[in-house]
Amino acid sequence: MRRSPAVSLLAALLLAACAHGRSGIGTFAQPEPYPPPAEAAARAPNVPAGTLTDTATYASRSYGYRFRYRLYVPAQYRAGTPVPLMVFQDASSMYLGQVNTPIVLDNLIARGEMPPVIALFLDPGTPTGEYVHERDKGLRSQEYDAIDERYVRFLVDEIVPDVVQAHYTLTPDGWGIAGQSSGGIAAFTAAWHRPDRFRRVLTQNGSFVGIRGGNAYPTMIRASGPKPLRVYLLSGTKDLDNQFGRWLDANDAMAEALQDQRYAYRYRRGAGEHFPPRQAIADFPDALRWLWR
Repeated sequence: MRRSPAVSLLAALLLAACAHGRSGIGTFAQPEPYPPPAEAAARAPNVPAGTLTDTATYASRSYGYRFRYRLYVPAQYRAGTPVPLMVFQDASSMYLGQVNTPIVLDNLIARGEMPPVIALFLDPGTPTGEYVHERDKGLRSQEYDAIDERYVRFLVDEIVPDVVQAHYTLTPDGWGIAGQSSGGIAAFTAAWHRPDRFRRVLTQNGSFVGIRGGNAYPTMIRASGPKPLRVYLLSGTKDLDNQFGRWLDANDAMAEALQDQRYAYRYRRGAGEHFPPRQAIADFPDALRWLWR
C-alpha cells in the first residue's frame, strides 16, 4: 500500500533527525524567519574577489536565438589546473538579482567550504538576447520546463565549450547546476540526462508539476536505477498552488522518490513563498556547502 504524504513526510523527518543527521541527507524543516545570509552581504575580511565578466550574448545554433550570460572566475583559479563548473539559470532575476552569488562564492571558496568553481550565469534565451518576463515567459518555459535533452545539449555541446572551455580548464565531470522555479527543474533535467557531466543539483521551489511533464519525475526516478547525483530540494507552504498543481506537494513527492531510491539528497521544507524567494535566499550558502561537501 502506498504511504500517504503525511506519513511519508513524518518518516522522512524522523530519518533526517536520526539516521541521516551527520551526513545531512534527508528532509529537514526550515522554519521562519528567513533573514538574508551574512555570506551574501559582504566579502569577509581578507577574502579575495573573483572576477565577474561583463554581460555578453551567445547565439545558440540549436535554439536559433541568443542567451545573455556572465562568467565568474574565482581568484584562486590557476590556468591549466582543472576546476569544476557550476551553471546558474535565471541569472539576472535570481542569482545576480535576488542574491549576490559572486560574493557568496568568494566567501565559501576562501573558507574551503566549497572548491574553486567557474560559474556560468545564464538568462533564458530570446530572439534578441534580452529577456522580459511578461513577454518571454513562454520561451523560458519551453527551455526550462521541458524534460527532454534539448537544453542540456545546448549547455554541453554549445555554450560551455565555446565560452568556458575555450578559455578555462574544467574538470571532465562533477559539475554543479542550480535554478529556482522552472530553472530548478531545468537543473534537475540537465543532470538527469547528463550525469556524466552534471552531478550536483540545486533546485529551489522547483516546478515539478504538470507544466511540461515534470510531474512524471517521481515515477521516472523509481523506474530507473539510481544515478550518481547529489540533489538539493527546497519548497515551502506558501509556494505556488495553481492549475499545474501544488508545488510543495510536488517537491514532497520528489524527495520521497529520491529517498526510496537511496539518493544523496537534502530537502529543506519550510514556510516560504515562491517569489521573492526569501526562504531559498536564506538557505543559499548552506545549500552550496552541502552540495560541494
